[in-house]
Amino acid sequence: MSGDITVLLGQRVADALAPLGVEITPDEALIRPSTRPGADYQCNVAMSLGKKLGRPPRELAQAIVDGMAAPEVEAPEVAGPGFINLALRTDWLAARLSSLDDRVGVVPAAEPRRFALDYSSPNVAKEMHVGHLRSTIIGESLLRLLRFAGHEVVPHNHLGDWGTPFGMLIEHLSELGWSGDHTIGDLNGFYQEARKKFDADPDFADRARLRVVALQSGDEPTLALWRDLVEESTRHFAKVYELLDISLTPSDIYGESFYNPYLAEVITEMEAQGITAVSDGAVCVFPPGFANRDGDPLPLILRKRDGGYGYPVTDLATVRYWIRDRGMTDLLYVVGTPQAQHFQMVFAASRMAGYLGPGNTAVHIGFGTILGEDGKTIRTRAGGTLKLVDLLDEAVQHAAALVKERSSLDADEQAEVARAVGIGAVKYADLSGDREKDYTFTWERMLATEGNTSVYLQYANARIHSILRKAGESAPGEIVITEPAERALALKLAQFPTAIAAAVEGYAPHKLCLYLFETATAFTSFYDSCPILAATTPEPVRRSRLALAVLTSTVLTRGLSLLGIEAPTRM
Repeated sequence: MSGDITVLLGQRVADALAPLGVEITPDEALIRPSTRPGADYQCNVAMSLGKKLGRPPRELAQAIVDGMAAPEVEAPEVAGPGFINLALRTDWLAARLSSLDDRVGVVPAAEPRRFALDYSSPNVAKEMHVGHLRSTIIGESLLRLLRFAGHEVVPHNHLGDWGTPFGMLIEHLSELGWSGDHTIGDLNGFYQEARKKFDADPDFADRARLRVVALQSGDEPTLALWRDLVEESTRHFAKVYELLDISLTPSDIYGESFYNPYLAEVITEMEAQGITAVSDGAVCVFPPGFANRDGDPLPLILRKRDGGYGYPVTDLATVRYWIRDRGMTDLLYVVGTPQAQHFQMVFAASRMAGYLGPGNTAVHIGFGTILGEDGKTIRTRAGGTLKLVDLLDEAVQHAAALVKERSSLDADEQAEVARAVGIGAVKYADLSGDREKDYTFTWERMLATEGNTSVYLQYANARIHSILRKAGESAPGEIVITEPAERALALKLAQFPTAIAAAVEGYAPHKLCLYLFETATAFTSFYDSCPILAATTPEPVRRSRLALAVLTSTVLTRGLSLLGIEAPTRM
């Protein structure tokens, strides 16, 4: 049986409907957590099925209740026009929590999928900036969530390492007599110089385009310069990933260059299927349903008039490779929302070509922009692009001041905690909101010790560890629930599998964040009203409450780790 209580109760409802000639899945039972007094969950299926079956929803709800065998709940009640209120039996809830291990009831998927997950994807020869933060953080959290849910996930870092920008840069470096002994910061400057020359000097622009052809055709001197650029950039990316605790390694790099050998094959295959067209000398595919403002069909340009490849063909080759060659079932792309239409067109063309079949999914996981307090895209004080390393260093500095003010740890321990708090605050500020929306970056909000912040969660977990240290040899025992605050916390802990399922299903880490905040809040209320270590607390009660505290720490630590955030035991 599933560890998700909504699925368990959904199955009870489905079993009650079967004798009525209605077949539904547990998910279709529409079980949701409830905040109504006396109800832990609410079932809304009678409201959706009543009209379909030609029966009043309240009558159908009563029939479900009458036929429902659910030892987990008290007597179900019909409310309003046809809602069913469900309250868990307190002894069942306590026994369930007492039996949980460190997975806290999350059962691995019975039918695992194979995901190829594209995230981070910075450009070679440029320092990672704040614009790369969201893809990197969101992608890492989804990687951890999907793997925890029992799926196979293969990450791939689709570096921008090919095409016209590298023709420009390599031509510029060649003219400078570049030796390769430069840092990523130097390359940033060289790229800006090359861009200016490309825009102002037609002769240089022509040489840069020829350099692209040389790169694509395997010219060794050009390739040697290109390899130097990639190696220096990869070293830079690795340092940033280490600071952010990101799982990506050099072996996960599948840059645009990786797919270059497949591009001609893709075009040949699509031409053979009759799904391409020549437009203004370019080979294109026109996925149905996409048009410009004038109503003209929108193309994906596969090969340009000059013989160069358009970047859409690289994305088509990517789909082909991961589905056909690597046997993935699902493709996920963590890329900013402005690219939504592009991915829709690529997916449509991939289905036209047969690269995506009926058993495959391809999902663009879009996200909004990080804004400064002025409501504009976040930048440096001088108005330039904010380097990611600088942002993270500043986060740790802000956190260090907070930790120093509140902590009695020694200097080395404070530095370690400051890193966990600062990096965690940046990640949580990003993940705790709906990813599709923009959010405003403010140090005051993200480092607040109250409210829905990682700092609040980290302090709650550290408080639990302080309690456990003070408890000494008093070991946790069986959970027995007698007080309202105990029950409220126990119910929230039991909902961990539901939160994980919601975050995975919607590729929505913010749903896990909200759950963790509600759990920490429930623990605070429990701690304030249910003494754990007081001299007047009876030993069985003390041990039960210690068990609730331990399980809360397990949930907070596990949940934060799935977001890529550390949970220090001392603050």
